[in-house]
Amino acid sequence: MRLDSGRAMRFQEFFNAFSGAFQDLRAPPGDGGDRPRPARGYMNTPFHDAPTRHEGFGGGAAGMLRKALDRWFYFGMAWLVLLVVAYGFGRGLGGRLLHPAVPLPWILHVHALVFSGWVLLFLVQSGLVRRHQVRLHRRLGMLGAGLGAALPLLGVATALVMRQWHASRGPVNDAFLAVSFNDMLTFAVTFGLALHWRRQPEFHRRLMLIASCALTVAAFARFPRTLVPANAWYAGVDLLIALGLLRDLVVEGRVHRAYRIGLPGVMAGQALALYLALAAPEGWLALLRACLG
Repeated sequence: MRLDSGRAMRFQEFFNAFSGAFQDLRAPPGDGGDRPRPARGYMNTPFHDAPTRHEGFGGGAAGMLRKALDRWFYFGMAWLVLLVVAYGFGRGLGGRLLHPAVPLPWILHVHALVFSGWVLLFLVQSGLVRRHQVRLHRRLGMLGAGLGAALPLLGVATALVMRQWHASRGPVNDAFLAVSFNDMLTFAVTFGLALHWRRQPEFHRRLMLIASCALTVAAFARFPRTLVPANAWYAGVDLLIALGLLRDLVVEGRVHRAYRIGLPGVMAGQALALYLALAAPEGWLALLRACLG
């Protein structure tokens, strides 16, 4: 029995549609953004619209919480970083930086301006992504790339100049340079990776958050001791990053690889820096003397 051409075409269309639906059913679920994906262009996918493991957020209060975290978390974290920095450095700012009893090196003022500029730019960039203004986000990203590249160099230079400035007024503990060096290294690595994966929003936004949180160490060190005990400043940094892990668990049901690898790596660097700063092993001091003269 032969089918006429019209029936044959309709049968073929039905078979193709059925086969496509069957293949969709067999396709594995998404991996929650755990691997870099090809993007449609530089940051063309808004952060909160990136694919997740959940097609929807569910109903009720839990669904509303997941939806709110998915849309507002990174913008809210940018505000939180700004508040931490403003509170930490705002305490006694006039007497320490603006009207010091003894003039401070000029590089400290430059460092303060560049550091503040980064925090404000981080907030603006997060807000632009939240509002889907990706073109402007991309243009400002060029400024952020230059600013981020300058920050580690400026941070290390400021630490060395201030060490010399304090040494001219009395004994100094060179071992504590380990903290400054670690902070700048942590920022440089995470910022560099974020720049490398700028076309992968799921990696980029998490690494930018880790990099920005790494810069809050000095602010936490200026908190009242009742809030942040002595030598416990890194706990504040880790808590900020841990909020990102919690967001992933609530929204996506799993922790992204950027956090799974990034937070332990950050904590390992912190532990080493604290050991070198507090224990002051002779090998570390000898290395500093050889480098600093």
